[in-house]
Amino acid sequence: MESNSEQIQVLAETLEKEYGVPERSSTKSPLDTLIGTILSQNTSDTNSRNAYESLREEFPTWSKVHNTPVEDIADAIRSGGLANQKSHRIKRVLDWLHDHRGSLEMDWICDEDPYEILQQFTDIKGIGVKTISIVLCFNCRHDVFPVDTHVNRVAGRLGLVSEKSSPDRTFRKLDPIIPEGKSLTLHLNMIRHGREVCKSRNPRCGECVLLDMCEYGQRDLKGAA
Repeated sequence: MESNSEQIQVLAETLEKEYGVPERSSTKSPLDTLIGTILSQNTSDTNSRNAYESLREEFPTWSKVHNTPVEDIADAIRSGGLANQKSHRIKRVLDWLHDHRGSLEMDWICDEDPYEILQQFTDIKGIGVKTISIVLCFNCRHDVFPVDTHVNRVAGRLGLVSEKSSPDRTFRKLDPIIPEGKSLTLHLNMIRHGREVCKSRNPRCGECVLLDMCEYGQRDLKGAA
């Protein structure tokens, strides 16, 4: 039986053949991405994008957001859902940067050890591993493997982790064994696969290019027969 690292290598190659090799396209600053990721928590891409645009329209600079009462931040991001929780998370991040770095600029994180940055930012209440790992992967080009709900679901069904594993546990298990240079492309391709094929409900197992390596899919098809 293949080890997890060998299975991940096959997984990465198979998904690249199916979906191609996604390019890194972020032009946002690390702080833009971090706050955008906070706004994306537990909502759709459309809702989070609308909330981000509303926040930037109301407060054009992060300094203005930092100096704004949290209730006004919540009002500006209402369309993204969970506005009260997310507004406090945004405020805590900006407070932390101001208190610990003396400015709201975040480019410095790309020059630091990524795992030290993970530790620092996950100590901020409401900032999880996925949120800061996205910044490290997309903005800093570090070989860090973000795990969201889609990635976690696909990994669980493939048997790379338990199907009951949390995204954080999945990150800790898989991040060290992702093939070098494949963290971003595998992350994006697993998200696409999770959205289009390996859906939470009614997965399209019969059409899945990963079926030969997926016990879940084989059980699903056998049960449907």
